Amino acid sequence: MSEQKTNIGVIGSGSWATAMIKMLTDNPKDKQVNWWVRKQEDIDYIKSYQHNPSYLSAVEIKLPESRLYIDAKKVIQESDIIILNTPAAYLEDALADVTVEDMQGKIIVSAIKGIIPSLKEIVGEYLVDRYSVSADDIIVVGGPCHAEEVSLEKLSYLTFASKNTANAAFVAQYFQTHYIKTVISNDATGVEYGAVLKNIYALAGGICHGLGYGDNFQAVLISNAIREMEYFVDAIEPQDREINNSGYLGDLLVTAYSQFSRNRTFGTMIGKGYSVKSAQLEMNMVAEGYFASDCIQDIINRHHLQMPICNTVYDILYKNKSAILAVRELADKLS
Repeated sequence: MSEQKTNIGVIGSGSWATAMIKMLTDNPKDKQVNWWVRKQEDIDYIKSYQHNPSYLSAVEIKLPESRLYIDAKKVIQESDIIILNTPAAYLEDALADVTVEDMQGKIIVSAIKGIIPSLKEIVGEYLVDRYSVSADDIIVVGGPCHAEEVSLEKLSYLTFASKNTANAAFVAQYFQTHYIKTVISNDATGVEYGAVLKNIYALAGGICHGLGYGDNFQAVLISNAIREMEYFVDAIEPQDREINNSGYLGDLLVTAYSQFSRNRTFGTMIGKGYSVKSAQLEMNMVAEGYFASDCIQDIINRHHLQMPICNTVYDILYKNKSAILAVRELADKLS
C-alpha cells in the first residue's frame, strides 16, 4: 500500500468528520481523500462553496468535487484506509449496504467515541463480529481533541491505538500537521472504552455544574472518575497501561471541562431541570454519553462492577431519579 498513492475514505459529515477532512487535506503527504456526506444538498453546497453548511462552516473544504460521495459503499470500495466518523447510533445505517467482502484488506479506523446502542458493542467489537475485520486492522482514534479547536488550528494531540502499532503509525502519518501531533498506543480496547466513559463523566460534570456545584467539587468528581475509568478498563481488558496518559486522562479532562463539550453541555441542561428529550431537541446534536450510559450500565451489571459515578448518571437519565438527590448521594461516595 505504501508504494502507491493511498486512498483514504471518511464516512461521516459532522463536526469531527469535517475536522478530520481538514487534517487530512492540510497534511502534505501524497494521498487521495474520499468523503461520504449523508445529505445530497450538503454535497451540492460543498461543491459550490467549499464549506460544510451544517458543521464547522468556517473550515475550507479542499477536496475535488469528484471525491464527494452520497454512497458509503463506493467510498469503502475505493479506499485503502476507512475512517468511520458518524455518531455511534447511526453507524449501522451508514454501513447498511456494505458487505463483509467490501471490508476485507482494509485498515479500519474508528473515530467514533460511543457504543452502538442496538448492540451494546463498541465499534471495534462490531467490526470484528459484523464484518470479520481482524483486530490487527482496526485502529481507534482518541483525543484530547475538539473539532472546534482543530478548525482554529490550535495545537492538539491525537492518540492512534491498535494491537498492530505499525498500522497505527502508518495511519497517523496522514494526520500530522503543524497543529496536530500524534501518539501511538497498543491499547485499542482501553482507549476506545475510555473515550466512551469520558462522555458519561462529562455528563456527570455538567449535571453537577447545572445544579450549582463549584470547581472544588468538580475536581474531586473528575479525580474519582479517572480512577473509576481505570477500574473499568482493567476489569474488561487487563493490560499494563498508564491511565494518566493523554489518551485517557487528557481526553477526560477536555471533555469534562471544555466549552465545546456537547456532553458537558447536555449534562448542564439536565442539571438545570431540562428533560432528556427537551435537552436533545435544543442541542440538535448527539451527546454520545446519553446512549453510552445505558450500554455501559449493562456491562457494569454483567461484570458486577462498582461504578458509582456511572450509576448516578444512569439513574438520572434512565430512571428519572432526582438529580439533586442522586448527586447528594454520590458526594458521600467520593474521596
